Amino acid sequence: MSQEQQVVIEERFAKVFNDQSFKERLSEKDYEKYFNAKKKFTFQKHDIIFEDGEIPKGIYVIESGAAKLSKSGAFGKDQILRFIKEGDLIGYRALLCGENFQAKAEAMTDIECTFLPSDIFMHLLEVDSQLSFVMLQKISYELGESSNTITFLAQKTVRERLAEILILLEQKLGTDPEGFIKISLTREEIANIIGTATESAIRLISEFKGDQLIEVDGRNIKILNHDKLMKLGHVVL
Repeated sequence: MSQEQQVVIEERFAKVFNDQSFKERLSEKDYEKYFNAKKKFTFQKHDIIFEDGEIPKGIYVIESGAAKLSKSGAFGKDQILRFIKEGDLIGYRALLCGENFQAKAEAMTDIECTFLPSDIFMHLLEVDSQLSFVMLQKISYELGESSNTITFLAQKTVRERLAEILILLEQKLGTDPEGFIKISLTREEIANIIGTATESAIRLISEFKGDQLIEVDGRNIKILNHDKLMKLGHVVL
C-alpha cells in the first residue's frame, strides 16, 4: 500500500473516532454510554500495555507516543511485529476474534491513550456503520502489512531487509526536526525486526553509515540517501 493510501485510511479513522463525530452520529443514549465509559490512561516508557495471553478488556487509541507489538518465540527471543504510533488503535483484533491477546504491547516512549471497554466498543460497531466501515479498512490494511512482512522475511536478504525497514519506519513514524526517525531502537530491537543476530545488525548499520546511506547518533538514525536505500531494499512507495 502506498503512503498516500495509508494516510487516507488514518485520516478517515481519526475523522470518525472522536467525541464530536460520535456525538453527531450516535443517539443521545449511546453517546452517553460511550462518553461515560472511556478512560484516559498514561504509560511510561517500557511499561506493558497488555501481555501476550492476557484476556482483552477493551481497546486503546494512542493519542501521543509510540509502542511496539512483539511476540516471544520458542527460545524466548522477541520478534517485533509492528510499531504503534499516535492515532493507532490496538487490542481490537483479539477482541473481535474472541480470543486472548496473541502479542505483547509495550510503550517505547511515554504514552497517552484512550481506553474503551470491550462491551462499549462492540456496541458502537453494531450501531455505527461509519465506524464499522473504517474499522474494516484498518483491518484490511493491517492484513496487507502482515502479508508484506511474510514476504519481507522470506525472500529478502538481511541487508535488503534493513534498508526496507528504515524506509518504512521513517514513513510510518516520521522524523524529528533534525531529520532522525522518531524512534530510538536498540541494535537488538533492529535485529529482531529484520530477523537476524544482533551482531549482524550492528555490522550492517556500520556498513550503511560507512556508505553514507544513514547517519547514526546513538540509537537514533537519519536516512541520508533515500533513493539508494530504496533501491537497495527494492522498496516501492
